Amino acid sequence: MPQPLLSIEGLSAGTDEKTILHDVDLTIEAGRAHVLMGPNGAGKSTLGHVIMGDPAYEVSAGTIRFDGADITADAPDRRALAGIFLSYQAPVEVPGVPLMSFLRTICDKRPELKMKGRAFRARVEELAEQLDMDKSYLERELNVGFSGGEKKKVEMLQLLLLQPKLAILDETDSGLDVDALSVVSRGIQAYRETCDGALLVITHNTRILERLEVDRTHVLVHGRLVAEGGSELITQIDAEGFERFEEAGCKGVMS
Repeated sequence: MPQPLLSIEGLSAGTDEKTILHDVDLTIEAGRAHVLMGPNGAGKSTLGHVIMGDPAYEVSAGTIRFDGADITADAPDRRALAGIFLSYQAPVEVPGVPLMSFLRTICDKRPELKMKGRAFRARVEELAEQLDMDKSYLERELNVGFSGGEKKKVEMLQLLLLQPKLAILDETDSGLDVDALSVVSRGIQAYRETCDGALLVITHNTRILERLEVDRTHVLVHGRLVAEGGSELITQIDAEGFERFEEAGCKGVMS
């Protein structure tokens, strides 16, 4: 059996105030599309941030292994360089940093992505066009004054440019109109087709999943993974909601 790309075992984590994740086990293989669903406040975003190494959260038990290495104690930049990408629910604005300069800086830290100036600009402009992004945005300060849909396009641009081994998309569909959601869906599809990367899509809404071929679905409630299965779970949740899973979460058992 091939070694999993991401392997989480017995993970408990949270803040100084409380434990949010309880004894979580999760395995993702290279090239596979996984979906993490659950009601608001279930701990879905926390899990994504813990995988990325967000210092706001502390791991109290368990391990996180990525591409064969134990990264439980690694800083976020090391995880990013190893090939993990996290999109944020609410991307931050960075005044004074032009988007093009930001993209160039992060690519320069990855030897396999380094390009000469003209080739780099051509590549970025090609991706911007693919995402229906006005090229003038590349010279603007990172996310400053951008709409929610424009910020998500910037994240899709980063995703396609960086070609990570694992992309964690945290509520990427949040607040998007139909047109912006279509562009984001195209970006995800392009990522899957061009680099065959693994996906962990975190959401409580099934809209963004309509165009995605899902390999595995996980349900998180009250910080516990209470169910997993194929794409049929998405259809069930869409029709019935999370009530049955919330009962399992309260009991602290796997269904």
